[in-house]
Amino acid sequence: MFNRDFNPFVCDGDGIMCEVDGFDICATLHRDDCTDSPEERSDCFWPSLDPKAPGYIGAKSKSTLARHMKHAQHVMDSWRRDEWHYFGVAVTVAKNGVQLIGTFDHAVWGIEGNYPPLGKAKRNPNSYFREVANELLVGALESAKAKVAMLCR
Repeated sequence: MFNRDFNPFVCDGDGIMCEVDGFDICATLHRDDCTDSPEERSDCFWPSLDPKAPGYIGAKSKSTLARHMKHAQHVMDSWRRDEWHYFGVAVTVAKNGVQLIGTFDHAVWGIEGNYPPLGKAKRNPNSYFREVANELLVGALESAKAKVAMLCR
């Protein structure tokens, strides 16, 4: 399993590696080619106190709504300034330098990278990439082992 996070600031092509059962496994970030803005990707991007609105945040105070609206605007402004992006995480498996599965056979797309934190959060905004990579690792490793078994027949 991957035991270290991606960096707090990531770029297209960044990766982390691990070794499992003699296989070299790499999780690589690829910038998502979908250029839809956050508000185009999610109907509930803009917060609302209206229970019928897609962005309903629950029965909150107007000051809480204002804080959420300020953060949503900050996220949109940061996205427009190209400060954060949507990425895909792709996991590949190799043995003795030979890649055994396709580059994007085990990938998930549309994940926020370098996303602006809410408030004064200090955690790595890209830690979720490792979680996704570890979920993809299981299937990628199974595919690679099946490929080796097929080639060894």
